[in-house]
Amino acid sequence: MRVLVTGASGQLGMDVVSLFEQRGYQVLGCSRSELDITSIEQCQKMLGDYKPESVIHCAAYTAVDAAETDIDGAYKVNAVGTRNIAVAAEKVGAKLVYISTDYVFNGRSAVPYQEYDNTDPQSVYGKSKRAGEVLVQSLSSRYFIVRTSWVYGLHGNNFVKTMLRLGQEKPSLQVVNDQKGSPTYTVDLAHFLDELVQTEKYGIYHASNSGDCTWFEFTQAIFEEASKIGILIKSELEPCTTAQFPRPAPRPENSVMEHLSIRTNGLTDLRPWREGLIDFLKQI
Repeated sequence: MRVLVTGASGQLGMDVVSLFEQRGYQVLGCSRSELDITSIEQCQKMLGDYKPESVIHCAAYTAVDAAETDIDGAYKVNAVGTRNIAVAAEKVGAKLVYISTDYVFNGRSAVPYQEYDNTDPQSVYGKSKRAGEVLVQSLSSRYFIVRTSWVYGLHGNNFVKTMLRLGQEKPSLQVVNDQKGSPTYTVDLAHFLDELVQTEKYGIYHASNSGDCTWFEFTQAIFEEASKIGILIKSELEPCTTAQFPRPAPRPENSVMEHLSIRTNGLTDLRPWREGLIDFLKQI
């Protein structure tokens, strides 16, 4: 299978390219410098020349707080850029995988979100990613929308790397304990995308590592598992509230997503989040 990956230099994109190459696909990974997704001409030329059978659209504007003031920038990438990729993919008959986010929900549900629950994004980032979903659904006849959450991997900056660094530097750390979600290891998500793209089971999917925790509980697990493999952690952990750390963009209290589509389509669910974390720590 010929696969084109946008955002190929990002933390998910790099693992998708690596895994898909190992699986024997012909992969063209496009970083921002190689493909400006906000140019419809560039998208149509790149996809028209390469003629991929599948496009994994990882490129995104993900600076959640910056998006609150850079509204045009967020929509230009997440909405217009996604439209351009959807139109170009449709022209060459490619399947399209759009990576989306838990931020399309309002984060106030008492139970995990299902794929068919009503969306209600509260931040500019969430609204722009939801706009991308709507455009994919409108313009593509062979699409997978994959919503994920709390992503971390070997490449780029992420919460796990930050906590490991701070845990070795600071005597004490306060971590938010009133937001819960499901941490997702990029390698596990890439394996799911590999399985998904081989099917015709189009639609919306929630894909995160199984189980849930708060950011505080996640940090506790990071420190516990890091200590087991000889990483010296000196920080004392303290739980705190979201209100103690105000940010420009609102954060969801509940980011936990139900994997209804994975189950009903007979696909392989992602393993428990702590198992993914242990493997990640061994890799770094």
